[in-house]
Amino acid sequence: MTLEERIEKLEALEDIRQLKHRYLNACDLKEVEAIRDCFAEGDIVIDYGPIGLFKDRDSFVGLFQEMACHDHVIDLHHGANPEIEVDGNQASARWALYYFNINGDTGATRQLGGFYQDEYRRIAGSWRIIKTTFKAHSISE
Repeated sequence: MTLEERIEKLEALEDIRQLKHRYLNACDLKEVEAIRDCFAEGDIVIDYGPIGLFKDRDSFVGLFQEMACHDHVIDLHHGANPEIEVDGNQASARWALYYFNINGDTGATRQLGGFYQDEYRRIAGSWRIIKTTFKAHSISE
C-alpha cells in the first residue's frame, strides 16, 4: 500500500467510527434527523430482531419516534470494540453494544448486550449505513 492509500484507509476507519458514534449518541439524545442521516437513502436493511426488520430508514425512524421519543424514556447506548474492514467505497464492521434503558415513569430498567454487524457505503464522499443487524446475547429486565 502506498502512503496515500494508507492515509485514505485510516481516514475511512475514523469516519466510520464517527458515524457509528453519531448514530448511538443521536439515539440517546432522540435526534431523529441525525439518526435518519446515518443511513443511506433508498433500499437498506435494518434488522433489529424482535424490534423489527426495516427496508428503509424512514420506517425505522418512525418506529423509533413511537417507542423512544418520550420524556420518560432514557436510553444509553455504548458501542465498543469495533472490528472494521474497508474495501474502497464499501466497508463492514462488528461492534459490541451495551444498552441500558430506564422508564422514568415506572422505574423499570432493561440491560442488553450484543453485537451489531454493519455494512457501509461511501456515498458522495460520506459514509452511510446500508445494512445493520443486531443480535442480543444477554438481556436483563
